[in-house]
Amino acid sequence: MDPLHAVVLGIVQGLTEFLPVSSSGHLVVVPALLGWPGQSLAFDTVLHLGTLLAVLAYFRHDWLHIADAWLNSILRRRIESPEERLAWLIVVGCVPAGVAGTLLEKWFEQVFARPVVVGYFLVVTAGILVAGEVLSGKQRELTKLRLSDAVAVGLAQALAILPGVSRSGSTISSGLLVGLTRPAAARFSFLLATPIIFGAGVTQLPRALREQPGAGSEALALALGFAAAAIVGYLSIGYLLRYLRRGSLYPFAAYCAVVGVVVAVLLRGVPA
Repeated sequence: MDPLHAVVLGIVQGLTEFLPVSSSGHLVVVPALLGWPGQSLAFDTVLHLGTLLAVLAYFRHDWLHIADAWLNSILRRRIESPEERLAWLIVVGCVPAGVAGTLLEKWFEQVFARPVVVGYFLVVTAGILVAGEVLSGKQRELTKLRLSDAVAVGLAQALAILPGVSRSGSTISSGLLVGLTRPAAARFSFLLATPIIFGAGVTQLPRALREQPGAGSEALALALGFAAAAIVGYLSIGYLLRYLRRGSLYPFAAYCAVVGVVVAVLLRGVPA
């Protein structure tokens, strides 16, 4: 892969993994629009590991407390502190996406692999973002998260298996729909993303290396893509958390709607 392509796609991944506009969709659409050859599974996996590093670095203090609380809860066999409760709610919230990814990912990749389909689902993402804003109460903080809320957000995260449906967009909107404030919904979305991105990376990397034994020859491209995704992803998390203190999801909804329509028109004849 050309090093410039690797950096551009790393930047795209870092921006779109956390901004509510669909990273999987953009990694399909951007090369198709620019006429670049499709990137390998190994490269896509490395980009996701870059954004995993970003979210771990940004929430490193949160994750140290959450991991410690979770282990203490297991040892005591009860839940006492808010951190312990949050840790178990994250576990619950990850179950739907884990099941969907394990059972349905290959089927969805085969059925919805055409770039034009990404355009359709970007429009769906726009609708999800608008619904989250219109129907939300935006009153509760993360300490008030309930078990049913974690399940609802987890189910929304499972929707992101569809190419063009934003993981962060669907989970933040779902958090708003269950009554969380925008910053609380975004924070839970990013914490919920960490185990999912980790699980996807761990399971996909061995398969990627089997399918592309020569991935080592792309070491420079892999390193550049990883670094770009990690740096831009870290900056994107901070930006979105600051923005959502006052801003709404409507600009992202408008972006998804416009890009989705453009992609659907321009790429309707492009094969998978």
